[in-house]
Amino acid sequence: MSGQDTLFRSAKMSLVQLYVATEISREAISELGEVGMLQFRDLNAETSAFQRTFTKDIRRLDNVERQLRFFGAQMERNSVPVRPVPDNANLTAAPSASEIDYLATRADELETRVSQLNASYETLQKRWVELIEFRWVLREAGGFFDRAHGQAEEIRRGSTDEPTAPLLEDVEQSTPAGSAGHGDMMFQTMNIGFVAGVIRRDRIAAFERILWRTLRGNLYMNQSEIGEPIVDPSTNEPVDKNVFVIFAHGKEILAKIRKISESLGADLYGVDEDDDLRRDQLQEINSRINDLDSVLHNTRNTLTGELRMIAQNLASWMVVIKKEKAIYQTLNLFIYDSTRKCLIAEGWLPTNQLPLIQKRLRDVTDRAGLQVPTIVNELRTTKTPPTYHKTNKFTLGFQTIVDAYGVAKYREVNPGLAAIVTFPFLFAVMFGDIGHGFILTLAATTMIWCEKKLEKQKIFELFDMAFFGRYIMLLMGIFSIYTGLIYNDIFSKPLTLFKSQWEYPGNFTIGQNIEAEKVPGYTYPFGLDWQWHGAENNLLFTNSLKMKLSIIMGWFHMTYSLCLSQYNHRYFKSRVDTWGNFIPGMIFFQSIFGYLVLTIIYKWSVDWIARGETPPSILNLLIYMFLSPGNVPEPLYPGQATVQVLLLLIALVCVPWMLLLKPLCLRWEHNKHRVAGYQGLGQVSRVSALDGDDEDETPRGRDSVESDGEGHVLIAEEMKEEEEFEFSEVMIHQVIHTIEFCLNCISHTASYLRLWALSLAHAQLSIVLWDMTMAVGFGFEGITGVIIMVIMFSFWLNCTVVVLVIIEGTSAMLHSLRLQWVETMSKFFIGDGIAFEPFSFKLLLEDGADQ
Repeated sequence: MSGQDTLFRSAKMSLVQLYVATEISREAISELGEVGMLQFRDLNAETSAFQRTFTKDIRRLDNVERQLRFFGAQMERNSVPVRPVPDNANLTAAPSASEIDYLATRADELETRVSQLNASYETLQKRWVELIEFRWVLREAGGFFDRAHGQAEEIRRGSTDEPTAPLLEDVEQSTPAGSAGHGDMMFQTMNIGFVAGVIRRDRIAAFERILWRTLRGNLYMNQSEIGEPIVDPSTNEPVDKNVFVIFAHGKEILAKIRKISESLGADLYGVDEDDDLRRDQLQEINSRINDLDSVLHNTRNTLTGELRMIAQNLASWMVVIKKEKAIYQTLNLFIYDSTRKCLIAEGWLPTNQLPLIQKRLRDVTDRAGLQVPTIVNELRTTKTPPTYHKTNKFTLGFQTIVDAYGVAKYREVNPGLAAIVTFPFLFAVMFGDIGHGFILTLAATTMIWCEKKLEKQKIFELFDMAFFGRYIMLLMGIFSIYTGLIYNDIFSKPLTLFKSQWEYPGNFTIGQNIEAEKVPGYTYPFGLDWQWHGAENNLLFTNSLKMKLSIIMGWFHMTYSLCLSQYNHRYFKSRVDTWGNFIPGMIFFQSIFGYLVLTIIYKWSVDWIARGETPPSILNLLIYMFLSPGNVPEPLYPGQATVQVLLLLIALVCVPWMLLLKPLCLRWEHNKHRVAGYQGLGQVSRVSALDGDDEDETPRGRDSVESDGEGHVLIAEEMKEEEEFEFSEVMIHQVIHTIEFCLNCISHTASYLRLWALSLAHAQLSIVLWDMTMAVGFGFEGITGVIIMVIMFSFWLNCTVVVLVIIEGTSAMLHSLRLQWVETMSKFFIGDGIAFEPFSFKLLLEDGADQ
């Protein structure tokens, strides 16, 4: 090992070239996939996907994967559980080619078998549904015919006042007409036919309107609801349906009724008018339904048995196929060398992992018994390596927060390390409460304690997000307990751990304003004195305290971030950035806001009461410093006017310094190299097979040569020919940077006031909730008081967890996220790196599980 990876900078990367014998190419790539530390480059970028060597194998595996997904869908549809993959399945060796062939053949056979059983079951189920509907039609049709005969008898007796009389007036003897297959028959005493069937209940209203308007009311319709939902074979979902029988004159009208019925999805059935024949039909239908029930039961049992047999191995088969498919997709990135009978590959890997990769490839060669070893060459290149930060389950959440904003540039300072402390602490400043912090800590500790059980379950999206950030929540809770101790606040109540620094007089009159006095020679040991919670001017005092603390923490946080930018300049050996950006920027920032912080601390350190003076306003001090230099109406210390004028002049000088020094230095350096006949610093020898083919992809350095700290040039400086060097572009870039930095110093400092505002809002909301719930319950006595207290406590607890912990916690976290991204990372973070995406079976299977 050449060194250990740290979270402070990304790991050192090496571009390697591999020569792999074709006989062991699958096994070698499988071994590298298990290691998961090599990101391959596409050496066939100009070749289409259809022309690559292993496209046929990938298509074959795609078909097997489709078949496995088909089996999974059938198991889900039939409620057959899939046996999970054992924990050590990801470490298994690559299967042989014969095993893959057997799996593909087996999948074809099983797909044919399952498809046939499915088709048979769906056909039988469709027939069973038709018989069930036919049985309902036969049952309900009897009542319809009785009512129709009753109407005919009334007509014969002369009762023509019924609205259906025009339809039934034309009575004559005729033979039955219509198609028996569609249930068209004529009454023996009338020239009337009918159509019987079943239609969805949600379409019955439209069905009646269309019939009425089309036939102008020349029909007599009866319909009733089917008492049980009918399962639709196509969707396998229950559907509510109605039985209908429509009586009408003539073949043409009956034909129109059939067309309208079929257009609305109705199923028509042939029903016999005679009661005895209809009874025989019903008995036959019942017998056929019983037979179909038995056949359906046997078919379903056979299908379920097949699926259960597949379910024993489906998850393992899916892992094997995904790995095999990924292997061939990776092999398609390689070049085939016909002279050496081997595959040539290139890829990035962490430098300290190179010995491990070499050892694994030697093991594969030894197992295969080949005499030709797999060759691994380390190349020098001017291409930008990908960025890789080694994380664990604790640091992963914090690094994800940084990567969501942007991937760090190769070897620049990683904000993820500082975020482990700064992000949860900024949250705690806004959230500070001992009780609420304890709830957050308890929830995070529970998830960490049960993480092995919970990481295998998918509960719901919000919980999965909280579980992923469980270690972030843990630090948030711990820091919130600490800041709660500083604020002396637990569920809006103080802790009387120490003797108060203030004491009230023993004798006082009711209604008199009482002022507390300081205890001589005593200082409250830790945090805020608990006597402030009952004082009338509590809000005034805590407002001032928290606002000034927010400014101090913001100054410290941004100063720390500016110092990290100097770490980048020194590492990349960019002196022009040090003298042109860091030094004037730091002086400008400290001349204004560093001075502001010093005045705040100085004001706190002076006993103004003992002096008999009124403490001056810091806000007025800052206003007069800019609007009226040299004018100090309320002096804080002797010589204040001179110091402020001097600091203001220094800040003004830093602006042109930052604006002009770097562009002029770059122009002088460029002219010097051009006169000396230099070609540029980045033109080093190239060994990589593709270095000459994708020059446009080579990232350009920002301003200066970038090195790995050991003299090896990795990223060339943007030093081109004379006609390509544009001083105006460099100048415009620096003008934008200068204006942005100066304005951000003001806006970002003001942005940290959200620490004060959110902290104040959280504390006041906690007080209001207590006063409206628990304080009300304490006002009752006896049994009534106990009952009310139980109700109020449950309401207070639920509101505390939901509103103050979850909702307020989410709000504070988002504000902390903004401070981490904008106010902090913008001071030193470039964030234009390329993410390291290695060929890894572990990542492949995790992505598949998420999908």
